[in-house]
Amino acid sequence: MVRYLSFLAGAAAGAFYYRERRERIALQRLGAATLESLLDAIDANNAETGAHVRRVAQYALTLACAADLDERAQHRVERVALFHDIGKIDEAISDIVKESKALTPEERRSIRMHPRRGADVLRPLATFFPELPDGVLSHHERWDGKGYPRGLRGSAIPFEARIVAIADTFDAVTEARAYSAARSLETAQKIIEKGRGTQFDPNLVDLFLSPPVTSDVARIMRREHAPRRTHGSRRKKASSSSIPDITFRWRSPSPLLRRAGLLRP
Repeated sequence: MVRYLSFLAGAAAGAFYYRERRERIALQRLGAATLESLLDAIDANNAETGAHVRRVAQYALTLACAADLDERAQHRVERVALFHDIGKIDEAISDIVKESKALTPEERRSIRMHPRRGADVLRPLATFFPELPDGVLSHHERWDGKGYPRGLRGSAIPFEARIVAIADTFDAVTEARAYSAARSLETAQKIIEKGRGTQFDPNLVDLFLSPPVTSDVARIMRREHAPRRTHGSRRKKASSSSIPDITFRWRSPSPLLRRAGLLRP
């Protein structure tokens, strides 16, 4: 009888464990699918912003890898990079960003609200990705405490946001925008170096400007800014460009997810 009761208890515990695991995986899958939908929303709102966040994610991942972050930490950096500008999904802000004229003080104040708007959009996903809202909120903070929206200083700034800040600035400098021409790799590097210890984490700046990282960043930059192929005389629209998507690494094909039937073969 004792053995039988022990067997029943073990079977019940096993059933509970597998049910709980299936539910946990299903929730993780839901969180990842939600992020993919949000990334599609960024593309639909502004294809240029969608391309920008993908480039920033690539630069940020290069720096995260050079910093010897483990895979989980790299995923956190990638998520913050991909969604750092989601607060710009706002018709008024989109119109301002697309303007070629100099921004008015009121327009600048409106744009400075996008980290907080983005964090508010992502806060419901904190259960799945606890670092995401705070990382997005903090990507315009400065190492010297003169950033926004909270004026965080030094190591009080989330590490993911410190990496994304460098990648974001680099891409903003090297990308052609309505109100500014694209500048060279060397110019962007000088701007990053100038911000060492004031705008940016000095250790991350040193790493970003190191030869191995510089080589990888230059390769990404050449690939992403290379002229796209056209069919005949018609140019592709920005929304259908061939800019490659960042792979969502937290959805990599693991045996656990395949056994649970939550990933396509």
